[in-house]
Amino acid sequence: MTKSPVSTSHSTALLLAAGRGERMRPLTDATPKPLLPVRGQPLMQWAMQGLQRGGVENLVINTAWLGEQIPQYFGDVFESAGLAPMHLHYSQEGVDFGGALETAGGIARALPQLADVFWVAAGDVFAPDFVFAPEAYERFKTSPQLAHIWLVPNPEHNLGGDFGLSADGLALNLSKLTAPARDTEQPRYTFSTIALYKRAFFEAAWCDIPAGNPNGVKAPLAAMLRAAMDNHAVSASLYTGAWTDVGTPERLAQLNAA
Repeated sequence: MTKSPVSTSHSTALLLAAGRGERMRPLTDATPKPLLPVRGQPLMQWAMQGLQRGGVENLVINTAWLGEQIPQYFGDVFESAGLAPMHLHYSQEGVDFGGALETAGGIARALPQLADVFWVAAGDVFAPDFVFAPEAYERFKTSPQLAHIWLVPNPEHNLGGDFGLSADGLALNLSKLTAPARDTEQPRYTFSTIALYKRAFFEAAWCDIPAGNPNGVKAPLAAMLRAAMDNHAVSASLYTGAWTDVGTPERLAQLNAA
């Protein structure tokens, strides 16, 4: 279950599942956050099912904190009735480097296992209605942009938002809004964590981590996204369906009470 060659077909994706989940303690002291139950199944399984419905055939899952539990639970193949099996591969950051590499570092580590264009989703985000549409993939593949991100209306815990959205569909590098400016300035939205990327995004000037991240460099993604936005290289869409960043025990309890 270590790094193995993955088909270079379009249908590859990375599911981020390596984080410690500090704010979820004590729930995450013995269970990785993506395996916490939401409405009868592991939280990360909702994203896995969405990717499988979208035609993803090969899914790479990065792991770190209690990471051995994830391949023990899901194995090498994920099957759902009426859908083609999805083959699972693992990028074991905890085994290889002793801990998670953050988002950009983790994607760079998994890059040799991914196609030239690939989906990324987070194992701790609940978005059961999101459609990983092959049509969106094809549009992005032929576009000049290097990333396409999905934004959501700002939740209560991020009212200042993350990025702007232009009238012609480009993501904008704008600062978070403070309360007095929210009614007067251009709207900001929250990054859903769901995105399409081209390999070239991680080969550009804003990313100096080589493919495979052999030195285990820890690097966040936001600064790279903002640099790419300044170069008009990131497009965006607004998603208004159900979406929860399951970052606290309270949000988990609210999902399970619904």
